[in-house]
Amino acid sequence: MENNLEVIPIFFAVDDGYIPFLAVALQSLIENSSKNYYYSIKILYTNIEEENKQKISKYKKENVNIEFVDLNYYIKKVKDKLYTRDYYTKTTYFRLFIPNLYPQYDKAIYLDSDIVVLGDIAELYNVNMGNNLIAAAPDDVIQTTKVFQEYAEKVVGVADYRNYFNAGILLMNLDEFRKFNFQEKFLYLLETIKFTVAQDQDYLNRLCKGKVKIIDKAWDRMPIAIDDMKEEDIKVIHYNLAYKPWHFENVLYKAYFWKYAQKTEFYKQIEDIRKSYTEEERFKDMEQYKKLQDLAKKESDCVGDDRNLRKSKESALHRKYGKYFKYKNSLREEKNIPKSQSRLEVLKKIEDLERNGIFDVDVEEDPPTIPLDAKDIDYLKQKETSKIMRKVAIKVGEGFVNVLMRNNKLIIKQINGIENMQNVKTGAMITCNHFNPFDSFTVEKVFRISGQSKSKKLYKVIREGNYTNFSGLYGFFFRNCDTLPLSSNKKTMVAFMKAVDTILKRKDFILIYPEQSMWWNYRKPKPLKDGAFKIAARNNVPVIPVFITMQDSEIIGDDGFPVQEYIVNIEEPIYPEEKLSEKENANIMKDKNFEVWKKVYEEFYNMPLQYNTIKEDDKEFIDE
Repeated sequence: MENNLEVIPIFFAVDDGYIPFLAVALQSLIENSSKNYYYSIKILYTNIEEENKQKISKYKKENVNIEFVDLNYYIKKVKDKLYTRDYYTKTTYFRLFIPNLYPQYDKAIYLDSDIVVLGDIAELYNVNMGNNLIAAAPDDVIQTTKVFQEYAEKVVGVADYRNYFNAGILLMNLDEFRKFNFQEKFLYLLETIKFTVAQDQDYLNRLCKGKVKIIDKAWDRMPIAIDDMKEEDIKVIHYNLAYKPWHFENVLYKAYFWKYAQKTEFYKQIEDIRKSYTEEERFKDMEQYKKLQDLAKKESDCVGDDRNLRKSKESALHRKYGKYFKYKNSLREEKNIPKSQSRLEVLKKIEDLERNGIFDVDVEEDPPTIPLDAKDIDYLKQKETSKIMRKVAIKVGEGFVNVLMRNNKLIIKQINGIENMQNVKTGAMITCNHFNPFDSFTVEKVFRISGQSKSKKLYKVIREGNYTNFSGLYGFFFRNCDTLPLSSNKKTMVAFMKAVDTILKRKDFILIYPEQSMWWNYRKPKPLKDGAFKIAARNNVPVIPVFITMQDSEIIGDDGFPVQEYIVNIEEPIYPEEKLSEKENANIMKDKNFEVWKKVYEEFYNMPLQYNTIKEDDKEFIDE
């Protein structure tokens, strides 16, 4: 007891670089604290300037104490074994040493610094843990991404990915930790296996499995997915991974961060960080997220094979030669990059689907679909917040595409027939073959080059799951860059159709992929669905057929395959005929669109369009 109040031990771990955000976290925590508890806050560190210590110490109150704890000496023997990458530092591991550092406490709270606290943290402290080691919320990133789900179960070893917890907000049963000999087991495991995806979080999940109390996600709310959680129910917002409001303009729940940031003496510094953060840096953030998925996939693929052996060898090489990883990078520079196993699997799946005549199935994992309610989507961007978000997203999107092109990740070699887009004065449906997430960026770029963007908007029809549950920068684009999500909800589809009709009457364009599926780098046109042509016929607007051809460049991508050079072929608009019915027009326009695509394909690749589909007789023979 302090001043006859129950003590709540709270731990942070930071270095100088995160001091401004620690201030925001403290501001929110203290502002929402209770007078009925004594909050003993300890800042674990190895490198913090004295000036910053003094600034943070100002948060002390009658029932709030701030103490800085130097861990340099304590971790001296193990610091070289603590693996880090990207934006991680060794401070992330400090939480693992709390039980042995503070034997006087039976339990404690650990908090990351990239948070805001909206409720009294004492509520978390009072959660009944039983004999569990940890009380924590499920990790939203793991829950929404299949490759991470497989990683959690196969590599980390949790029985069910839904029980894989995020280690940024923890209630720790320190007494049970000590009984479990956690620190000794962690140090032993550190010598045995190297977790490279979520590092200390992986070790915690591995060692604590079966001894975890899963708590409500309101205590660790990440700005990743849209679901049914009410904002008033949120206790802690965790700006995890790339979801930093001081880096990106559009982050879910950013208003809460800036509300508390404005009350700190670091506000100007944080604002300067935001303003100086470049599009290149934002792009790198999103690339890191993709690389993280690739790393998780690589680790999962090695399970049951040579993972531990490979890791131990890699570690030994690193220690022995020091320049091992530079050597790996030099291989990349020499373009001796092995072809991605996941890409090879995609190509095999495409081959199998084509052989069976199935053309409307995607070959890559789609994000989980959350039914989209009509009230959750502002198709026409009529709300003021929607207008602001759109404006930001469009600006960021333009910069993002420019970065892709500068780095030769997107190569538009040639544009043919741009006048066919320029000459359309009405609204129109733009159809395009779908072979890469970048094909929409390509069409958007061509739309701007054509000059039509000065008077028109280009809307993009997307899948429901891409809108509701796609993370990171791509998720930001999907929700704000003039997108029209389809939905499994009938009422939402009524709103979708009304929006489509309004957009076309306003003489704007709508991009749609009538093949329905995306097949990576598939060069042939696939059979077309009716939807785009029915919409065009109903609204008496033309279809502008766009078919993108491609060829290998000399640049090898991170997946080991050549980056493609795109030639964008914009063909003459196909108009509905007044004398025909909507159904007749839709069918004729669809057939004409396919024939145009087919002609472009055959002329460019100098070969007839043929699918490697098994004949029905052969199917019967195989079945027998």
